[in-house]
Amino acid sequence: MGKHFGNLQRVVNGERRYGITPNIMGGFIKPEELERIAKVAKKYNGVLKITSGQRILITNLKEEDLPNIWEELEMEPAVISQNSVKNVEMCPAGFCKRMKYNTIGMSVKLFKKYNQMEMPCRTKIGIAGCRNACGGVYSKDVGVIADINGLLMVTAGGSAGFHPRVADIIERDLTEKEALEFIDKLFEFYKTNAEPGEKISHFIERIGLDEFKAGIKSI
Repeated sequence: MGKHFGNLQRVVNGERRYGITPNIMGGFIKPEELERIAKVAKKYNGVLKITSGQRILITNLKEEDLPNIWEELEMEPAVISQNSVKNVEMCPAGFCKRMKYNTIGMSVKLFKKYNQMEMPCRTKIGIAGCRNACGGVYSKDVGVIADINGLLMVTAGGSAGFHPRVADIIERDLTEKEALEFIDKLFEFYKTNAEPGEKISHFIERIGLDEFKAGIKSI
């Protein structure tokens, strides 16, 4: 991540090209923001890529253009620190016929509280309004899934990186308030006890799932 919040993507014929990712909350974007992204990408010969993290990457950019691009976008960078909450991904919930609980409001609360928060390691959160778990919740470090009874499950320890791992269901049958409080405790336990650079999945495997659950409930 450079000083202008651009990642070096590749070098073509000796010329460096960069990519930037504006912060978009869970894939929900205002039409005027989408219009600005398209306008800026066209002006600076950018290439647009819809990312797996529910955002829009603008790549093929020149480093010297990055300050002007950010100013014209009128948006903030999605990621400012590697060891932080990098994504809070959410399904359409209230706009979907399969929804068992409208998790959009909860998703917004989690985004506003945890987005870009410093963590022992890069961390992703996923929230889904039914057990289809759209957005790959079981591959996220922490997740919330609405069960068929309309109550919520909290998952942890998912990973889709170099060491793929399906998340464990840590707690079931929670109300939204209870789930939010449980996640607060989960992150407190993780931040207090994990080693630097240790993902939640590795932390669980190091101390054991039962100890992980007990540690959260002890807070």
